[in-house]
Amino acid sequence: MVKHYRPPGKKNEGNAARFITRSKAIKQLQVSLPLFRKVCILKGIFPREPKKKVKGNHHTYYHLKDVSYIQHEPLLERLREIRAYQQKVKKAEAKKNPDRATLLRQRSPAYKLDKIVLQRYPKFLDALRDLDDCLTMVHLFAALPAIEGCIEVKRIHDCRRLAHEWQAYISRTHRLRKVFVSVKGIYYQAEVKGQKVTWLAPHPLQQVVTDDDDFNIMLNFLEFYEALLAFANCHLYHSINVKYPPILDPRLEALAADHYALSRYFDANSRSSAWDRQESSLSGSGKVESQQIGPLVDESELRLAQLQHQLSSNEPGALMPCGGCSR
Repeated sequence: MVKHYRPPGKKNEGNAARFITRSKAIKQLQVSLPLFRKVCILKGIFPREPKKKVKGNHHTYYHLKDVSYIQHEPLLERLREIRAYQQKVKKAEAKKNPDRATLLRQRSPAYKLDKIVLQRYPKFLDALRDLDDCLTMVHLFAALPAIEGCIEVKRIHDCRRLAHEWQAYISRTHRLRKVFVSVKGIYYQAEVKGQKVTWLAPHPLQQVVTDDDDFNIMLNFLEFYEALLAFANCHLYHSINVKYPPILDPRLEALAADHYALSRYFDANSRSSAWDRQESSLSGSGKVESQQIGPLVDESELRLAQLQHQLSSNEPGALMPCGGCSR
């Protein structure tokens, strides 16, 4: 009998053909390790544990289909362009050309995660089921202080804005079901669209950040969670006929009265929607009464005042009503 043998160059079979180590995946994609981790976090790809580890137990394995899925991702090419652009900025700084470095920073390319959010969550209920860790992370960074070179001030303000928008929707629609105070923080549980969402908010105390925390991985998760929470807030606000993003009074924001500003925004939108419905019914019947339109015109002045921030005005109280300026 002729002995069967494997011809040279034949592909592997079993786990050796389905799984690949992290080092080989990085070499195949031609990216660095931090960039590979970032893409995996944004795309929701995680390591796998094969039944038989061909290369040993000290390696991290990924499924070959996941690696090929990343290889054809347009975001990967965009991140490569951004990395090459950052090298231009460093080169200008090394040559002591601050004008060119400043110009390059102003023209730095950016990217959006809207398509990735829609790919990972084709249904809105899927996004609601995955909001627990998202809300906990956003509320955590909203309470942290800004650290130079690590956590930017804009990132802290964005997290606070998203957290306040979520809290305003929950309080406005009466979705809160349970609250529990513990040593770690305050646990909240709300029921939205039939789904129970639970998150942890830290106590309003001064947070101490240690040096052994790795914020690089956390910031990559936060980048995706910000896009996910903005997508959820937009969908929820539109479900109650409220425009998103909310237009708030800058004077109230300067006084750290974000919740009060959001409540006024909700009231203005509810009144304007009621006015639109009544106006459409009056136009259909052909009967217009001055007693009904008179108070509604006064109520619409608040909505018009909230839109004044789009004009080039430097007055601090431009969005406040005239009666409040005289007080």
